[in-house]
Amino acid sequence: MWTADCLEAGRRGYKTKMSDELKSQIKQAIVRSLKLPIDPQEIDSAAPLFGAGLGLDSIDALELVLELERSFGVVVGDEQTGGQVLRSVDAIAEFITAQRASAAS
Repeated sequence: MWTADCLEAGRRGYKTKMSDELKSQIKQAIVRSLKLPIDPQEIDSAAPLFGAGLGLDSIDALELVLELERSFGVVVGDEQTGGQVLRSVDAIAEFITAQRASAAS
């Protein structure tokens, strides 16, 4: 018999799977758009994309913003938002999820 706890656990598992799939798609988009010589799965979702992390620069940021718009239909409206969104794959995934949720409302 299904209980509320079972349903909630199922939702969490579904969200985690969706989140993992989204992060994988983001990593593939990063590697593809920036032509990085690495496997997308080598990118740590929590690691910084700039500086000591993946080592991206401001030119990469512009290219990545365009790729996010093309691939995921989200708009990074300004530099401040971009600074927050492009911190890591995790941050990008949260932004895309939030944008999709607000668009669905």
